Amino acid sequence: MSKARLVITAVVLEGRRPAEVARAYGVSKGWVSKILARYRAEGEAAFEPRSRRPRSSPARTAPEVVAAIVKLRRDLRRRGHDAGAKTIVWHLEQRGVVVSVATVNRVLAAKGLVTPQPKKRPRSSYVRFEAEQPNECWQSDVTHWTLGDGSGVEILTFLDDHSRAILWMSAHRHVSGADVRGAFLEATQRHGVPASTLTDNGMVFTTRLSGGKGGRNAFESELRRLGIQQKNSRPNHPTTCGKVERLHQTLKRWLEARTRQPTTVRGLQGVLDRFVEEYNAERPHSSLRPKRPPMEAYAARPKAVPGDREDDRHQRVRHDRVDTGGKVTLRLDGQLYSIGLGRDRAGVRVAMLVQDLDVRVVDAATGELIRELTIDPSKRFQARGLPPGPKPRSKQ
Repeated sequence: MSKARLVITAVVLEGRRPAEVARAYGVSKGWVSKILARYRAEGEAAFEPRSRRPRSSPARTAPEVVAAIVKLRRDLRRRGHDAGAKTIVWHLEQRGVVVSVATVNRVLAAKGLVTPQPKKRPRSSYVRFEAEQPNECWQSDVTHWTLGDGSGVEILTFLDDHSRAILWMSAHRHVSGADVRGAFLEATQRHGVPASTLTDNGMVFTTRLSGGKGGRNAFESELRRLGIQQKNSRPNHPTTCGKVERLHQTLKRWLEARTRQPTTVRGLQGVLDRFVEEYNAERPHSSLRPKRPPMEAYAARPKAVPGDREDDRHQRVRHDRVDTGGKVTLRLDGQLYSIGLGRDRAGVRVAMLVQDLDVRVVDAATGELIRELTIDPSKRFQARGLPPGPKPRSKQ
């Protein structure tokens, strides 16, 4: 039996005084009076448990705001956009509705629109890096996508590290080293030359993990020519290029939300162009302070420029054996060249000392200089030419 029922029984049925009953049961006289009044007004209902919920909640989120949060969340997800609390807060602010990120998170959790991730690493544990100026660092990466006809394509992106602005995005059947070089030069024509680049270790970006056999590829050579610092992530550390990786997640959600998928590379390029325009100019980026579209942040500060790297000369040594045709091969800027040394040297082991386009070929055993030349990039075969001395006279 509850204490309230005991008190009521003692006062009403036994006729004991409220003050006496209060002392007997260790409660206040005011509480006894309140219970008696409730019993006389409600009868047996006075003994039922009552909710402790307050009768009014002045700070409670208005129902129309809750409805707007839920609708925004569903609309943004349907269109393939990021739909986190920060993004929703920004959209509400454009409508003159001010709410906190914590409030939006509580509403989304209460409506079952978020999936709890208790084991997820907290954001505070990450070390955040951001370039101080636009064009201080460009991140680049290649991601895969499947067209509507089931065929695979690759998407190449250049992203400004400071502003998150997309400076280039193009679709290809397969991204080659020439594609990367061409896209980079187009991006520099539009946005200026960056001070540095940051990529993973794909062969289209760098040959540093290929054992040095191919020298610089076309992209690396272009960076050296322009005095741009090249940075590459460590193997198996994709978070180093996390900004462009995260962009590709957003892109794929946006593409997946489309009811009709393009079936050609050209059709996909048109879709990518619309995504770039919307991403750069029509939506705020949650990591920017203050929140604003990436291209607005890109234009807000002076652009960084490359440093002085005139002393960065390309020096390497390549060992080879002269083939039966009297030639050796050398790869420069992603192109393979043949160097003529003469059939009389077939089988001889040589060492090639390479400095940019200047090459010295020496006998690996004796150190004898066999040939010295400057590579002509317009010719795949570097002919041996005439030996030094007077040219032979033509017959009259």
